[in-house]
Amino acid sequence: MRIVFMGTPEFAVPALDALVTAGHDVVAAYSQPPRPGGRRGRALVPSSVQARAEALGIAVRTPVSLRGAEAQAEFAAWDADVAVVAAYGLILPQAVLDMPRYGCLNIHGSLLPRWRGAAPIHRAILAGDAETGVGIMQMEAGLDTGPVRAEAHTRCSGKTTGDLTRELADMGAALMVSVLADLDGHPPVPQPAEGVTYAAKIDKAEARIDFTQSAEQIDRQIDAFHPAPGAFFELSGERIKILRADIEEIDPQAAAPGVVLDDRLLIACGSGAIRPHRLQRAGRGEMGVDELLHGFPIPRGTRL
Repeated sequence: MRIVFMGTPEFAVPALDALVTAGHDVVAAYSQPPRPGGRRGRALVPSSVQARAEALGIAVRTPVSLRGAEAQAEFAAWDADVAVVAAYGLILPQAVLDMPRYGCLNIHGSLLPRWRGAAPIHRAILAGDAETGVGIMQMEAGLDTGPVRAEAHTRCSGKTTGDLTRELADMGAALMVSVLADLDGHPPVPQPAEGVTYAAKIDKAEARIDFTQSAEQIDRQIDAFHPAPGAFFELSGERIKILRADIEEIDPQAAAPGVVLDDRLLIACGSGAIRPHRLQRAGRGEMGVDELLHGFPIPRGTRL
């Protein structure tokens, strides 16, 4: 097929590669405009999709909007059979949705209608969902309301957002290739009216750990915010991220939530306790708990 690809982050790159490998004619790649990299004054950095598309010799476009007549005329000129969309980040007006012969197909990282919206992978982990997945959705004007052509499932347990993002990216890429190979065999099925939830964009303030919550919920928070923005607590004016932790059972009367219970950073929670084993101090790399405590002692009895 003649395809316009639309995506921005690393999540979308496996799909772009899969379409090219499958022999499709990807005539253009649309992505968010380059952003300043690192500290102030740094050069603009292209998105993961832009960088990969340029390496593949695919024409790249980075409009700030697709609402204008000029941008829409350029999109129409590609004469696409289908637009494949994966975490693009711009709203597609109805005029654009209608331009390709087979419309626009979106790779969405949840089992719709659960977790429509911006952060489905984070929200599935935070909510303690047993499973999630990826779907190929026929796009329409509503927020992730379109009918679904195909789905693939996977379990959430023990996985971070980073883990699930990589897994779902690969699953979505393979599923998109399968759907495009047989559109008639994957008819669009309307989403159920029941079970709709919305995955709001992640606010960095959500990453602050509240130790009055259960150890189970805090463990989900740690997994959901790894690798970014990173679940954290503050001590002596420094922010420390917990990247991975285990849950341990303790006497409910052992200590108030947030109190360190031993010399290896076992932390009491609203119920149970967590024992971090991978952490990160501000401006430093990931480290084990022993390395952290060697340079930044957190003695028993400390209240976090």
